[in-house]
Amino acid sequence: MFSGIVAAVGRITRIDPLEQGVRLTVDTAGLGLDDVALGDSIAHNGVCLTVIGIDGRNAQFDVSKETLNCTAGLDAPGEVNLEKALRLSDRLGGHLVSGHVDGVGSVRSFERVGESHELVIVAPKPLARYIARKGSITVQGVSLTVNRVADVEDGCEFSINLIPHTVQVTTLGSLKAGSRVNLEIDLIARYAERMMAAEDKQ
Repeated sequence: MFSGIVAAVGRITRIDPLEQGVRLTVDTAGLGLDDVALGDSIAHNGVCLTVIGIDGRNAQFDVSKETLNCTAGLDAPGEVNLEKALRLSDRLGGHLVSGHVDGVGSVRSFERVGESHELVIVAPKPLARYIARKGSITVQGVSLTVNRVADVEDGCEFSINLIPHTVQVTTLGSLKAGSRVNLEIDLIARYAERMMAAEDKQ
């Protein structure tokens, strides 16, 4: 489990093909790997990956073909938001995040509004019913609060206000119209929907 509070911005520096996926080498920058062991989990742009190798501040991760097909940003060199898995004693600064991406959204606009930025994203139709005003959502591994949501033909459009600190310490500041982003819906929304569906069958 994760909290959606990004600890460092790393960089995918190398991608080696595997028979069914790729092996990533990631410069973890300021994340710090002293307390990380083989088999531990680290989220990359919201995708939970298992550490399979450590060399200084570089770590390696295998990514399956299935994961590559349903996420964005792990198939090319570039910056990634990094977060270590939570300990039971850690503060939950964002919200409970599983690290399992539910779908890929598309940035409609990213514009400065006063000192902050407004990020508008179109989410695919299967995720639309889980996104609510003032609810939580994870974008590229960052825990955020939905300010506005509206249904559109191809899903739903929602907006988020990004404070300057979030823009500075994550990769969200580099987004632009057309950028693809990993989305994870709120766990509470997922379980609430499941419970309601079960009640309807009784």
